[in-house]
Amino acid sequence: MLHANGQNGTPHLLIVDDSLDELRLLKTLLDAHRFRLSIAFDGQQGYQRAQTLRPDLILMDVRMPKADGFAACRLLKADPKTRDIPVVFLSAANAPEERLTGLSIGGVDYVTKPFLAEEVLARVRIHLQLAVRHSGGDTAEAPDDALDPDEVLLQAGIALIRGRLSETLTVEEIATQLGSYEKKLSAVFRERTGLTVFAYLREERLRTARQWLAESNASIQDVADQLAFQNAGNFATAFRERFGLTPTAYRKSVRAGRPVEA
Repeated sequence: MLHANGQNGTPHLLIVDDSLDELRLLKTLLDAHRFRLSIAFDGQQGYQRAQTLRPDLILMDVRMPKADGFAACRLLKADPKTRDIPVVFLSAANAPEERLTGLSIGGVDYVTKPFLAEEVLARVRIHLQLAVRHSGGDTAEAPDDALDPDEVLLQAGIALIRGRLSETLTVEEIATQLGSYEKKLSAVFRERTGLTVFAYLREERLRTARQWLAESNASIQDVADQLAFQNAGNFATAFRERFGLTPTAYRKSVRAGRPVEA
């Protein structure tokens, strides 16, 4: 049997799904192979149980109430206690962009429903083996000095923002994708960063723009487009207000060996 954190070396799996039929099917399959199983019925409950149980692997549905699977995964990957737990998405949400989202936010695999039982079992075993190899067989407990819930939400929000700078996002959309709500997320950002969510997003865009201007030959228009500014003029105005130079002047200063600090 695979070496795992579970009792007697038996891998412990957490299944997160709101469909009783799917849960029964997975439980029957995995019970037959003597995995230890725990169950959660939505993303919020799944994240909470993962914190407490620290399973060896999570099988995660995507479309669920309260917090969907993507929101739960973002929180899991922002929390030191749970970020190393492999998350395998198992969902009927099979559009290419959904599969890419699941993998880009930290999922190790994405299996679409309806699934073959043998495939699910094979992928579970593969990722358990990979997790053991990655840890070098070390079964030390995850750190106990976990971040508090607000800090986890903040770090998940920052990760989401940094990964989505090219998109036009509202605060409500960001909160929803973290399984939270606008008022809560706004309060956490103000308390922990001194900035509103929108101000933080704008700051990240401008910092990224400064880096691109210094390190690439991308045009001002391309930089503006890739960072979701309305147009090059709007971008130039925001950049000058933040750094004291237009994008063109900043690039010239960098190439002349006179970078501007900010």
